[in-house]
Amino acid sequence: MKENWSDCIGEFKNYLKIERSLSENSIMAYMTDITKLREYCERQYPAVMPQDVTSTVLTAFIKWLDTDNARTQSRILSGIRSFFRYMHLEGKIEENPASLIESPGTGIYLPDVLSVDEIGIIISAIDLSKPEGQRNKAIIETLYGCGLRVSELINLKLTDIFFKQEYMVVTGKGEKQRLVPLNQSIIKETEFYLQDRSGLKKISDENILFLNRRGKKLSRIMIYTMIKDLCIKAGIKKKVSPHTFRHSFATHLVQAGADLRAVQEMLGHESILTTEIYTHIDRIYLSETIGLYHPRAKLHNPPGQ
Repeated sequence: MKENWSDCIGEFKNYLKIERSLSENSIMAYMTDITKLREYCERQYPAVMPQDVTSTVLTAFIKWLDTDNARTQSRILSGIRSFFRYMHLEGKIEENPASLIESPGTGIYLPDVLSVDEIGIIISAIDLSKPEGQRNKAIIETLYGCGLRVSELINLKLTDIFFKQEYMVVTGKGEKQRLVPLNQSIIKETEFYLQDRSGLKKISDENILFLNRRGKKLSRIMIYTMIKDLCIKAGIKKKVSPHTFRHSFATHLVQAGADLRAVQEMLGHESILTTEIYTHIDRIYLSETIGLYHPRAKLHNPPGQ
């Protein structure tokens, strides 16, 4: 049974508040944007629920907005994209209808990434003397080392991990499975964690890899909260979520010269177009590097300007 507009918008609002920790003003801005789309669909396509919205409907919606202000249009489209990105993330839709809709003059959306040093600082901030310390270290290593979505991480099973063969089986969107290699840091920290895990008094979910202190599967909110606390402790000012580690995983691979098809396979992207966003990040990184270090670039960018 398809969810109606009220249900989907309500769930999206909770997601923005709990998982993305947005302010009330930001959440209200998103709600205003989505409400505009809802009102349009209810007038023009009464039978269309959020799951039925297509890129054709969104294109017509943009025309219906009737605004020549590119900034206003871009802001509204940003809210719409976030809504359908959430719907796709939650498995409510198979494809994101907003992915091919471009904002006027906005260019390409580039996700935030962490540097290798910043990831090291976050890992160093983990207090291994605490009961959950080793588990959290294994989680960060796995998020960054395998490029997992948070939903994939919390559902990892012991039977999905093959330490000797150095790979794991990841179940992604649409129950599609993929093989992802394990590096030595993941193997070492996860094996240490499993020693701690064996000391839990009661385990409810025997085959789930990462458990809380009550022996139950972790929730998405617990992962978000853990990462937020670690970043505060580490002094990281960027807005970091579990997905930031996935973006960083892909970006660092592309920067190092990894084949884009291999990155696509490891991320579980159906389309190579989705993976290609990381080539744009790489080009920006290279351009910034040239701007900072190339002698001819320095001639046109004197210090302090």
